[in-house]
Amino acid sequence: MTDIRIRWAALAVFLLLLVTACDPQGETANPDGPGQPEGPYPADAVVFQMTPTGEFGSPPLVRIPAISVYGDGRVISEGPMTLPWPALPKLQVHSIAPEDVSTLLDSARAAGLDGAVDFGTPAVADAPTARFTVRGANDTEQIDVPDLTDWPGFTADQRAAQTRLRVFVASLTGESGLLAPAKGDSAKPYVPTAVAGITSRSAEGSAGRGDSTSELVFDINNPWPGPTLPGEPLGSGNGPGCVTVTGDALQTLIAAAAGETTAMPWTSDGESWTVQLRPLLPNETSCGDLVANG
Repeated sequence: MTDIRIRWAALAVFLLLLVTACDPQGETANPDGPGQPEGPYPADAVVFQMTPTGEFGSPPLVRIPAISVYGDGRVISEGPMTLPWPALPKLQVHSIAPEDVSTLLDSARAAGLDGAVDFGTPAVADAPTARFTVRGANDTEQIDVPDLTDWPGFTADQRAAQTRLRVFVASLTGESGLLAPAKGDSAKPYVPTAVAGITSRSAEGSAGRGDSTSELVFDINNPWPGPTLPGEPLGSGNGPGCVTVTGDALQTLIAAAAGETTAMPWTSDGESWTVQLRPLLPNETSCGDLVANG
């Protein structure tokens, strides 16, 4: 398997729910900052995005879009990951030209992602869906589309619309697709300027309490470097806590999370916590954006 195919392996898992013959490949280089300097859209504005929703994947507040394309041509997607899942998800970034951004949006609308097409609702409870975000001249459309596998309950017109969308999705990441990187380039890790930590109380309980040796190890080795946990509740008052980590604390967090898994416990103010780390994307600055964008 080529390095190009490995880079797109994680993304392919999601795309295979939408298409029956998608070739998951492609990678390219891009600085972590803005990509192309000129274009009709603000650099950090989402112009196109695909996000798994419904019952698929991670909880909504942690979920990372499968593909995010920004006004300056940056394309951010999940990098290759293997079980057990890493504590800090690995994202990668490459760029496409401004004219390719416009072509992408035109193709998305032609495929039915203009808010005017009925893709139907499967006659299956809690079927997974995908949310497509497409920026227009004056507004941004968000369209939820059912998983395009063979669910019952669709009309002939709805299935035809799904077929058009399936072809469009398959065209994105193929070797010569709309989002394919230039030949000879290599993907770069996406380095966030902020990470959200979504908290829940660890099964270990309070750090250092009881006679568990592991608790003492966690207490010594995994002090939480960011704001005191659990942070402010997300959404309703009953939601999980969330903090935003930036600056020097972020660098400490990235170093501490390296090589660790999502099961890693953290200690804060004498308590043990499980923290799901969510890199914030260029259009996100705080925990509140996870609620707004979810």
